[in-house]
Amino acid sequence: QVQLAESGGDSVQAGGSLRLSCAMSGPFYNDYPCMGWIRQTQDGRREGIAALDYHGDTKYSDSVKGRFTIAEDKAKNTLYLQMNNLKPEDTAMYFCAKDTAPSCYPAWIPKLAYSGQGTQVTVSS
Repeated sequence: QVQLAESGGDSVQAGGSLRLSCAMSGPFYNDYPCMGWIRQTQDGRREGIAALDYHGDTKYSDSVKGRFTIAEDKAKNTLYLQMNNLKPEDTAMYFCAKDTAPSCYPAWIPKLAYSGQGTQVTVSS
């Protein structure tokens, strides 16, 4: 079974940076994965923010475009989210996700079957 484990969350001040990691393990019997990151705020709002398809193409939500970067290290089977110029509104629990998808874009990421337990990011002003 596919297992995902996020790490790297922390408390930082506005303008700071963090890199989240998502260690992926278990068999995935499909050559066309879609992977990405979701965040969930305390009021329960879930937002897909970054997507990476099997071509290596990336897409971002408007809320993080230009500040966040998604990347994969295939050798380490790890997905990353580099977050720069963090803002208080970025405060949330961050989850990685993986599955096949008809089209790999941020709004679809919350629908993917496999995700981890999340890692908390808190940005203070």
